Amino acid sequence: MTTITTTDGTEIFYKDWGSKDAQPIMFHHGWPLSSDDWDGQMMFFLEKGYRVIAHDRRGHGRSTQSATGHDMDSYVADVVALTDALDLRNAIHIGHSTGGGEVARYVAHAKPGRVAKAVLISAVPPLMVQTPDNPNGVPMAVFDDIRAQTAADRAQYYYDFTLPFYGFNRDGAVVKEGVRLNWWRQGMSGGALAHVLGIAAFSETDFTADLKAITVPTLVLHGEDDQIVPIAISGDLSAKLIPGAEYKTYPGYPHGMPTTHGAQINADLLAFIAR
Repeated sequence: MTTITTTDGTEIFYKDWGSKDAQPIMFHHGWPLSSDDWDGQMMFFLEKGYRVIAHDRRGHGRSTQSATGHDMDSYVADVVALTDALDLRNAIHIGHSTGGGEVARYVAHAKPGRVAKAVLISAVPPLMVQTPDNPNGVPMAVFDDIRAQTAADRAQYYYDFTLPFYGFNRDGAVVKEGVRLNWWRQGMSGGALAHVLGIAAFSETDFTADLKAITVPTLVLHGEDDQIVPIAISGDLSAKLIPGAEYKTYPGYPHGMPTTHGAQINADLLAFIAR
């Protein structure tokens, strides 16, 4: 396996496909998945001549099931270590869900020349949890329930979670069992402790300052029927906070739209990247 080792001894698994001379696109996955969630996009952009990279976040997939470092700053430090090791320059960073938060924080503070563009898809910024300053956020009780079910019965919970994730619980939805099982496979390959601790990272991290600090061209994409990260508290706000951001929403699309509507998402990503 291709891995790097961080300063605290964590091994981060990554995929790196394509010519080293091609423009790199790095993909950042959501909770509790792995780089495999980007296979459709990686194959698409590889065929278009790009270099494609994706990693398994610490505690996820094939990376070390570490007991510590499950906070957004540590996640981003791991990204810095990987992009430094690969010497990625002029890269496009694309993040889905939790990965969108990771992209926002990384891009806002990246070294000059590292980042060309950024894309946030169904992403958690600016802040998911309800607070006095964020009264429209998701109540903490919802995240406490996710923690409890992940700790106690994550195999069944993860399988059930795929229904709202992909909109398969909506009337008339065509349920794809293979898609559900692939999500479950990815989730169960990671560590239970990492997944429980990581819930705070995606729900309680405030990315407002990061979004305001982004200076590269940025695209925000969000499904209007996202049952996991509601568009009104995420995409709608992020698009206003990022200077000059482009914003596109999709009626009826679910949280997992890069999978359920991959052809459309890939086309929109390519159009933005190629401009």
